[in-house]
Amino acid sequence: MGDKRQQQRTKQKRSASPTPAAPAVQEPQALDVRSFLYVGGRDCQVAHLRQIASNFGAELIHHDGGLREAVSRIDNVLPSVDCVFCPIDCISHDACLRVKTGCKKFGKAFVPLRNGSKSSLERALHDLKAARSRAN
Repeated sequence: MGDKRQQQRTKQKRSASPTPAAPAVQEPQALDVRSFLYVGGRDCQVAHLRQIASNFGAELIHHDGGLREAVSRIDNVLPSVDCVFCPIDCISHDACLRVKTGCKKFGKAFVPLRNGSKSSLERALHDLKAARSRAN
């Protein structure tokens, strides 16, 4: 009986011991998403968003959500992308509706983002990567 308790204590100590830290910089793995459309957001962040996308091995195509670009351009771009990200705080209702309708029509994934921040996009890309890992 004492041997079993000793074995349990040893197992607990091993599991409680700190694991080696992950490297600070990790090489991002490619997603199934090779290109995506980002509709809306802030113009000043587009370069940063493109860099985040390239870190995941994807290309970001940006549409401003109807500020200067025609909303109808969304219909032309949708067939060529794998999915669409849409920050719901920085987009017109018309553009958001067109994106959702187009995603249904072309069978594309629609990923609404809570806001137009860089971290919101990065979190969504991490979630996609994790979902892909679980599926495989």
